[in-house]
Parts: sequence; structure tokens; C-alpha cells
Amino acid sequence: MMKTLYAKLKDISRKWYIIDANGKTLGKVAVKVASILRGKHKPIYVPHQEIGDYVVIVNADKIVVTGSKRTSKMYYNYSGHPGGMKAATFEKMIERKPTYPLEAAIRGMLPKNRLGRKLFGNAKVYAGDSHPHSAQQPEILEI
Repeated sequence: MMKTLYAKLKDISRKWYIIDANGKTLGKVAVKVASILRGKHKPIYVPHQEIGDYVVIVNADKIVVTGSKRTSKMYYNYSGHPGGMKAATFEKMIERKPTYPLEAAIRGMLPKNRLGRKLFGNAKVYAGDSHPHSAQQPEILEI
């Protein structure tokens, strides 16, 4: 009979990482960040606990997409009312909300429950190259 593993609080060490998204592909950055937020890179990974690390992403407005996705990738927002569907291309969305495409990609790769919402709070996405988390001494992570 197998027993459920529980990571003890004293065994969990949480690090801070910083990723520069300048010129990087949207999906590749999102996959790496989601994996770090979940804690899959740790030997004590448990899918039902928050053991992942914190990630700071800078230059999210300079992220790239391949092919013709810049003009054809769509983001939809529905208010719930008839005729309340709004759509925007990647190009328009990056102008209006520079961090949204990366945030949406990361959020889509996390669990759709309380744990996923909590894990997404550990990702800090910034459009420019400055961030207020220098006191945490984040390690640079290359993708």
C-alpha cells in the first residue's frame, strides 16, 4: 500500500529566480515558469502542495511569438451579456496590457483550482527591466 507524501514546512526551501524575457519565445518562457512555480524541478515535488519557487519576469513587453501569431493569435473576453464578446490580437494586447499575454500563458499551464491561483501569485511579471524584488536577491535563470 502506498502512502501519500507530504513535504514538511522545514524541508521546503523557496528561492527567487529572475528571467529576462527579451527576445524569448512566449511558450518556452511560460513552460519554464509554470514548472518552477509548481516545484517540479525539486526532488520533493508533491502535486497537491505549494513547494515551488518565486519567479520575477522582466521585459515581458519584448516577448516574441513565432510565425504569423503576432497578427492572428486572439485573446477573448466575454462579459456574459449578449453581444459582450471582445477580441484582441496579440499585437493589440501587447500595446494595451504588455504583461497580459505572458500572464495568460502561465495561468493556462497551472492547475485550475485554489492551488493554481495561489501558485500564480508567486509569479511577478513586469513590462520594463526594473522590478521591486532586489531585496530577495533573485538568481538569474537562463532559458
